[in-house]
Amino acid sequence: MDEILKIAIPNKGRMSEKIYELLSAAGLNFPSKDERTLQVTTKDKKHKLIYVRTADVPRFLEAGVADIGFTGFDIITELKSDVEKIMDLDFGNCQMVVAVKEEDSYNSTADLPENINVATSFPNIAKDFLEKAGKKPKIIEVTGATEITPRLGLSDVVVDITSSGSTLKSNKLKIIDKILDSSAVVVARKGLSDTLKKKTKTLLTALQSVLDAREKKYLMANVPKDKLDEIRTFLPGFTAPTVMSMMGDDKNVVIHVVVDADKVFDSVEHLKALGGQGILIMTVDQMVR
Repeated sequence: MDEILKIAIPNKGRMSEKIYELLSAAGLNFPSKDERTLQVTTKDKKHKLIYVRTADVPRFLEAGVADIGFTGFDIITELKSDVEKIMDLDFGNCQMVVAVKEEDSYNSTADLPENINVATSFPNIAKDFLEKAGKKPKIIEVTGATEITPRLGLSDVVVDITSSGSTLKSNKLKIIDKILDSSAVVVARKGLSDTLKKKTKTLLTALQSVLDAREKKYLMANVPKDKLDEIRTFLPGFTAPTVMSMMGDDKNVVIHVVVDADKVFDSVEHLKALGGQGILIMTVDQMVR
């Protein structure tokens, strides 16, 4: 019997939604789920999704319950997980930072006193970082609302993740140091069989094709044949635009080309200036290099 690739993903939150959308766009056809769904199998029986807490994804891999998983880089760093990072994703971006009250005189970790009370949901990372900076932190582990602890007198310092810094600022805290950058990542357990390694590689290729396609547009246009050399200078595509003849028209041709999404409108204006007509702009679902 063919091995099923078991994939652990967060069971809720924005990251869960984005991962599910990414897997669906990559061609995995899952049945619909509700909040009580714990696992689902693709209709072709080749992949299984297992829904778990984000922080539990590495543990499921280490235990061999899942083969690959989606979680945050901060999570695998905090847990010191014995898993392999196999892909970085383009969402879930944040930073882990050190922050203190706005009125404090400290402007860097080096400025902090030797003995400090630190509130954090990431005790291992906080302890390692501060001890390397020569401090003797007393770690106060909390599971949420870390940013309120200095005002309540529970801590002198917080180590927390932030995307924009707005929550810290709204609680009158200032960032004095950055520990690491984090984003969503794909990780794999060690000891995958050759079959599962092959399936994982195929899935990663599909995921990357979706991520690459998000930055591209597919452009078609009727253009004068004598303008092709000039068009090639600003619409190179992978190597050059694909050129097709037009029935009964010896002066014009049709070009097909993939362009960067942020350059598409400049490209259209340039084509129009060269006599381009019938210009079509389409989204790209997947792009395999």
